[in-house]
Amino acid sequence: MPPSRPATVARAHPASPPYPEHPHRLYERAVQCPEAEVDFLTEHFRRLRGRDARLLREDFCGTAAVCCEWVRRHADNRARGLDLDAAVLDWAGTHNLPLLAPAERARLRLVHADVLTPPPDEPPDLVAAMNFSYWLFAERARLKAYFAAVQRALAADGVFFLDAYGGYDAFREIVEERAVEDAQGSFTYRWEQASYDPISGMMDCHIHFALPDGKALERAFSYRWRLWTLPEIRELLLEAGFRRVIVYWQGWTDDGEADGCFEPAENADADAGWICYLTAEK
Repeated sequence: MPPSRPATVARAHPASPPYPEHPHRLYERAVQCPEAEVDFLTEHFRRLRGRDARLLREDFCGTAAVCCEWVRRHADNRARGLDLDAAVLDWAGTHNLPLLAPAERARLRLVHADVLTPPPDEPPDLVAAMNFSYWLFAERARLKAYFAAVQRALAADGVFFLDAYGGYDAFREIVEERAVEDAQGSFTYRWEQASYDPISGMMDCHIHFALPDGKALERAFSYRWRLWTLPEIRELLLEAGFRRVIVYWQGWTDDGEADGCFEPAENADADAGWICYLTAEK
């Protein structure tokens, strides 16, 4: 199975010509669940540090959906969203930030910057790099440099949150789809792993959408990245200066369905497709 939450919209390319709903909004509806993500960040930072996080930095923030949810949660929460793609930040500023109350907007700032060299700023309590966005760094030295940059930027007791996916289907060339149905309507989401090179570890992946009016957004988003494994990620985080790395594995119901609950794990069963979270503590 492919991941249910593929990559960040940062550096992706919206389809053309335009369709009734923008690809960024379809991506949010099909891929992201900011409420659940903020639940996880809030709960597990408190577990690790015994206090509440207040300043979030979201790397590769795309449409800043998580930043928006973060500032909605508490009057003291603040967020910074970093992305190298000015166009997606403009879209977020036009479509998502206006949905916030004025006081919430005042506590959120979008920054057009490279996460490898972010501008000096107040150290965040936590940094999040979700939807496998950091896989855009395909060379070991560059990924380690990114992890080290996050470690330096964090507050003294800061925590880095990230995710990963894998399983034996992750190495295959496949197309899988699922229906998306919510209050805004329905459409079909397709995840394509178009190519995988076992020597370099590089993959080409695409997201397609099929709309109920029969129109299709082929390759609405495309990614070329490296399929990093958990041992590699954990080793690089420790080499970058983090003192402890925890993997959070998803549980299963009696019916064999993912239960959405992620708990610390040292070992896991082989599976066709899995998603996990990681924390790295400064």
